[in-house]
Amino acid sequence: MTQLVQRGVPALRPVLAPGPRPGAVPAGAAVRTGAPSPAGPPAPVAHRLLTMTLEAFSGLRPLAQLRAAYTLPVFTAITRGRRPAWCAAGSGPLLVGGVRVAEPVEGVAEVCAVARRNGRAHAVAARLEVIDGRWRCTALQVG
Repeated sequence: MTQLVQRGVPALRPVLAPGPRPGAVPAGAAVRTGAPSPAGPPAPVAHRLLTMTLEAFSGLRPLAQLRAAYTLPVFTAITRGRRPAWCAAGSGPLLVGGVRVAEPVEGVAEVCAVARRNGRAHAVAARLEVIDGRWRCTALQVG
């Protein structure tokens, strides 16, 4: 049903209950205990992985060096896919900024970072999972 607002008549608005305060944990929500992953913290692994991948895309490192860090489907897509133009064509230094890590469940890390080259910023995101006791990349997106 469409309600019309008439000039001079205040609009009726539904009264909404306030939501939870920022940082408050809703009742019944699962709280992570922060137990360490069996493969160690994901942040340094993610930074190294993203740096090595972008160096391989720019030709500074052979793609074969990435094989152990990726699952087979992702590694196959990387070797067969097109490289981002800003990686392949740039000549300036390639800098990967601080890596942001979110661990939605134990053994899974979703990471993102900003890579800079020639004064431009580009987004890089990946999903890491603990496979055979070590972090391996199961998804990668380079913007």
